[in-house]
Amino acid sequence: MSLHPQSEYVVPAETAKVARAIFPKGNLGITMADRLSSFLCDQDFSALFSSQGQPGASPLRLALVTILQYIEGLTDRQAADAVRSRSDWKYLLGLELTDQGFNHTVLSEFRTRLISQQAESLVFDQLLTWCQQQGWLQARSRQRTDRRRSVSGSALRMCSRRVEQ
Repeated sequence: MSLHPQSEYVVPAETAKVARAIFPKGNLGITMADRLSSFLCDQDFSALFSSQGQPGASPLRLALVTILQYIEGLTDRQAADAVRSRSDWKYLLGLELTDQGFNHTVLSEFRTRLISQQAESLVFDQLLTWCQQQGWLQARSRQRTDRRRSVSGSALRMCSRRVEQ
């Protein structure tokens, strides 16, 4: 798989219209998308992908799907179905309403790539920092920074185990 990074994510007009009509007060996915510009970008994952070969799915989108999957306790198949069917997920991922998503096995391959290259903290550390910047998490006076790596790895491994069951 090769990486062909997108410079920015823009929510398609029709997707925004439908998602805002269904969720007039917003929800987690819509709120995240509205503030996403300061989170991650495809380029953050460039070390994990080759510059040649068949283009892979956007790693930013896969990271966001993995986060939502974990929050909602979904299997890979259920998460891939949510990408295809839920307007709030399409809004967050910057996808057209007609986008068919991806095969559920892509999520397992993405997590495996993160874990095998010891990059699982890439997503988790950025997410913690981003949530703190949004005011959703408060920094505590004492933090165990070594805990982040084990928690991020555990979260990715939990998603992987859920698929195996």
